[in-house]
Amino acid sequence: MRRIIALALIIVSISCFAQKSTDKPYLVVLSMDGFRWDYADSYPTPNLHAIARQGVKAKALIPPFPSNTFPSHYTMATGLYPDHHGIVNNAFRDPEIGEYKMSNSKNATDGRFYGGEPIWVTAGKQKVITANYFWPGSEAEIKGIRPAYWKKYNNADTYEQRIDTVIHWLSLDESKRPHLIMFYFDNPDYLTHSVGPMGNGVKEMVMRLDTLVGIIMEKLNKLSIGKQVNFLVVSDHGMEATNEQKSVILDHYINKKWCDYISGYNSLISIDPKPGYSDSIYNCLSKAPHVKMWDKKDMPERFHYGTNPRIGEIVVLADSAYSMRWKDDRPINSGNHGYDNLNSDMYGIFYGIGPAFKSGYEQKSFCNVNLYALMAQLLKLKPAVNDGDFETVKDMLKP
Repeated sequence: MRRIIALALIIVSISCFAQKSTDKPYLVVLSMDGFRWDYADSYPTPNLHAIARQGVKAKALIPPFPSNTFPSHYTMATGLYPDHHGIVNNAFRDPEIGEYKMSNSKNATDGRFYGGEPIWVTAGKQKVITANYFWPGSEAEIKGIRPAYWKKYNNADTYEQRIDTVIHWLSLDESKRPHLIMFYFDNPDYLTHSVGPMGNGVKEMVMRLDTLVGIIMEKLNKLSIGKQVNFLVVSDHGMEATNEQKSVILDHYINKKWCDYISGYNSLISIDPKPGYSDSIYNCLSKAPHVKMWDKKDMPERFHYGTNPRIGEIVVLADSAYSMRWKDDRPINSGNHGYDNLNSDMYGIFYGIGPAFKSGYEQKSFCNVNLYALMAQLLKLKPAVNDGDFETVKDMLKP
């Protein structure tokens, strides 16, 4: 009798262990840079529509301010506003470390620039294996942690290569398999900067990206763990139509020699004046049309921006559809972002599907600062301190 009871206990123990092992959640997150909130309704996107029917779709995903690639991606990863995580724009100057530019490979690997705790660090601290394919910030060691698998940025890697690598990671043995994977496509942003948000080739690009989403879904469903995978499709910001006729030439109002340091471009710049020139810059630039200007300590509260020392003393924001440039700069692009984050053309997308999500649920628009809390919940992690609010997004999940 004792042997029977002991054997039964062993069987139950093995069964419970197997259940815990197989029930561990998986999360795959794809970001498509600059995929505007209305593209799925403007062009044929059957795969995104299928996700909306079978899972959840938000009306829009609202970026932080500034609505630029690196600040927004790192906000999604950390749940912190750029003012708090430190990636205050695509380019800036840290008073102690020096310059940061998103295109600088040395900056990309320097963890001193990256504040807060991205979700892959939160996961790593809690013994969850992670992988990352080009998500901004993932090349740096942050709090002593990198993803278990990560890639140095190389835009020559095709989207198909990236997808195949993601599927390979999910096909590894359980002991090596990541439970969080984040990866990145640089379109339609790359195209729409050149042709505008609704220009030639945008329809075809959006349709191509939708097809790739379908391929990802098909490959995920074929995996043995496919039913355990939650899949998110997001974007960092939208895109605004711009042109040379709507450009403000800054040289017509201020002298560059008055400025100690200028960061940013087109839609948003910040200026550190040379000693004694603050009033001159402020008074002269206040005469420029189609721009707004603040001393950084007086920024509107809704921007959650202006306390970080990496932000210049004077912050200048162009009106929607307008751009700022110096007379010797290259011509203005046909599409741009970085504007007021409540301009709807800056809104991105959010789609979610998998075992944790409701079916056919439409989520009202929400700020992407809340994504970190959602991802932590999906992975059953204890989140780090963040600016998000899980209450904002919890209704899209099953009870």
